[in-house]
Amino acid sequence: MSLWTGKAVLVTGAGGFIGSHLAERLVELGAYVKALVRYRSNGSWGWLDQIPAREAVEVIAGDLCDRESVRQALKGAQVVFHLAAFIAIPYSYQVPETFVLVNIGGTLNLLQAARDYGVERFIHTSTSEVYGTARNVPIDESHPLQAQSPYAASKIATDKLVESFHLSFDLPTVTVRPFNTFGPRQSARAIVPTIITQCLTDTTVRVGNLTPTRDMNYVSDIVQGFVRAAECPEAIGRTFNLGSGRETSMADLVGLIAALMGKSPAMAVEDSRIRPAHSEVERLVADSTAARAVLGWEPIVSLEEGIRLTFEWIQEHLDAYRPGMYVL
Repeated sequence: MSLWTGKAVLVTGAGGFIGSHLAERLVELGAYVKALVRYRSNGSWGWLDQIPAREAVEVIAGDLCDRESVRQALKGAQVVFHLAAFIAIPYSYQVPETFVLVNIGGTLNLLQAARDYGVERFIHTSTSEVYGTARNVPIDESHPLQAQSPYAASKIATDKLVESFHLSFDLPTVTVRPFNTFGPRQSARAIVPTIITQCLTDTTVRVGNLTPTRDMNYVSDIVQGFVRAAECPEAIGRTFNLGSGRETSMADLVGLIAALMGKSPAMAVEDSRIRPAHSEVERLVADSTAARAVLGWEPIVSLEEGIRLTFEWIQEHLDAYRPGMYVL
């Protein structure tokens, strides 16, 4: 019997990329999964509509910024996985107030409800963007935090809110800090789907800055990190990087994806895709020693294998994308 069997779990942001994969995995483990998704007038549940286990998930359409809908969604949950957020960095330049209201205000609503209902574990999703450009490599959890975008600022604030609820009110929290994640269902605002869709439909790949480096991780590995963060008693009150420790430049990523797809596209840098100079995070690579030691977690899917799996999925779902269009 899995320790998840029959456990009541709430996943916020479950209609999104990582959230849908996490909800699917929790169903497989035997949990009773409730999913908080943002209300849409067409009744869509996002990517939850596409997962085989969708009938096993109780979907609640609401809004993080509405305190009552958050409380209703969380009621009865033993474990909360909080993934819902506005995450697009370029969009945060345009609507920073929205990022503050949703990411910070919505997280506060969820934390207050979790405290009132006495949840067993609150798993909060951070991001490697909170570190800014690496001052030392690899980056461990003690690295200084630096907000190089309004998005990063909102996530630093939510990280600290979660920390404060643990220290002030003894809420059993764990913060998971994934480095760049990719895989099936990811939107075209991310670099891997952007490259793959253009390779499939054009002879030129249009990109932004090619010099930044990232630590790329396949979604199933990141989902396993979330699960282990909820299972491990020693994780409470801590923050964990989830990353491979492999550093890849954007130029090398384009070349690797193209080679694995059997393509040889030209590359064109477009000004519209380049972030403000001081906002661009130049270097990110994870030290995941703590996750290995405490959670027993480590990535098992290589970058090459992950790209192959993602390419195969996107090739079958190309109608979900607008190749060549710059998506904020």
